Amino acid sequence: DEAQRLSNTYRGRVGNLQPDELLELLRDLENLQERSRKIVTFAHLNFATRTGDAGCGRLWQEAMEFSSRLHRDTIFFTLEWTQMDEEAASKRAGDPTLATYAHFLKSLRRYRPYLLTEPEERILAEKQPSGSASWRSLFEKVVTGQRFGKQRRTQSAVLSDLYHGDRDVRRQASEEFTAGLEEIAHVLTHIYNTILLDKSIDDRLRKYPHWLSARNLNNEISDEVVRILVDSVTSRYDLVQRYYHLKREILGCEELLDYDRYAPLPGPAQTQFSWDRARKVVLASFGSFSPRMEEIARRFFDEQWIHAPVMAGKRSGAFSHPAIPSVHPYILMNFTGKQRDVMTLAHELGHGIHQYLSRSQGLFNSDVPLTMAETASVFGEMLVFEHLLEALPSEEARLAALCTKLEDVMATVFRQAAMHRFEETVHSERRERGELSRERFSEVWMDTQHAMFGDSVRLLDHYGLWWSYIPHFVQSPGYVYAYAFGELMVFALIRKYREGTSDFIPMYLELLESGGKAAPEDLLQPLGIDLADPGFWTQGLDFLEDLIEEAEGLAHSVVLR
Repeated sequence: DEAQRLSNTYRGRVGNLQPDELLELLRDLENLQERSRKIVTFAHLNFATRTGDAGCGRLWQEAMEFSSRLHRDTIFFTLEWTQMDEEAASKRAGDPTLATYAHFLKSLRRYRPYLLTEPEERILAEKQPSGSASWRSLFEKVVTGQRFGKQRRTQSAVLSDLYHGDRDVRRQASEEFTAGLEEIAHVLTHIYNTILLDKSIDDRLRKYPHWLSARNLNNEISDEVVRILVDSVTSRYDLVQRYYHLKREILGCEELLDYDRYAPLPGPAQTQFSWDRARKVVLASFGSFSPRMEEIARRFFDEQWIHAPVMAGKRSGAFSHPAIPSVHPYILMNFTGKQRDVMTLAHELGHGIHQYLSRSQGLFNSDVPLTMAETASVFGEMLVFEHLLEALPSEEARLAALCTKLEDVMATVFRQAAMHRFEETVHSERRERGELSRERFSEVWMDTQHAMFGDSVRLLDHYGLWWSYIPHFVQSPGYVYAYAFGELMVFALIRKYREGTSDFIPMYLELLESGGKAAPEDLLQPLGIDLADPGFWTQGLDFLEDLIEEAEGLAHSVVLR
């Protein structure tokens, strides 16, 4: 009723509204979307822990359908606002009455060349739940519901064995995981082909120049900055190979196989963390940086905003969901007590703190582009990592922790860049040549992974199917470069923090609290960051090289002497 009222009252009039009238409309639209998103958020979080429950799946589908109907009935605002001539729109957005929504209004207009007519947009909104959204839901149900090996374990459980000290256990885990993927490969191949096709149709209808244009536009970042980032990372694949050659020496292997990448180093077993200890470590790490960060993080534990136990039917991995400004974020993870789980907890709490602080901007200004969204999460990880490193009793333990961190960085920076190259190829081929076979997906996957590892890791044939379980390819095409973006940006921020500038902490917290109220380059300017400068990304890669050199020094001191 509210959506219909807004349509009846304002449709056809947006270009003629006075600033106070436009402000009232924006507030009504924001309130409507917040209430709608509350429903969708509940349904999604509920489904995330019960993917095998038909009722939960039905509720999520109904919520998405309901949301699409509201979008259909309110799309008139976006279309009429973007169709205004530049001078009139700029004058209106610059009116002091609309200062709160100035960036939101200006940023909406970047979609102007890619929007269709209102009848066309209404049709696309109406069909969205039966299109890509439905295939994404199916992907989650299929992957989460699949069981692996004779024990019919979950994905999270079997993949955790890749971190086991026994090579036979790691080998068996990789074989069981591949066998499980084989059982559903035909479904996953079809889902991914459909996602690629759906995106290509959408891009063609909207006249986006290439497959990544919509993602870059959404991230408020130029194609050129993304190119500089990806080129900078892929030009330093030698760092990946240098690290894994070192690891092979430390492990004493003739060659390192794909399932050896996360093998623990010889020596004392890594400490298992209870939930209570993990909580104390993270809170202490955050508190040493900022009492305010610790205070916010503590609420996530005390008020039960984190769903941590491993459960049947619960989706794998981890995420922090911002929910809506009038509520608070929620975190999902699968905690098994490993050090990596502590880092995951820190990562998601970083997201959560960012989302919690940006709530003050309201719904329209609290949403952060994916590139900026990884800043606080990676920064939180680094705080906890350095806290753990300082407390270690020996060089041997320090080496093990450093290698664990380096492997996470390799996955976050270089593997994501390789996955970006994979996506780039398959999206282009789907548009130029039609449907891709499972074998072709695997071939592109192996080519892009080989380019990264070189001769430092031997990828066995079974690894060729491991593209099929990556959720980002299906859920958020073009997403993955944001991880490399966030990691390298944080390395630069950590360097600034270590320089001891007195105003760094308040500036950093202000960055988080700003949410999406301005473009990323404007938000980062006070911190002296120029995203278009290739030297900026080189700084982050140099920081990583320093970590590798430290690991090499420790390895020759305690293992390879």
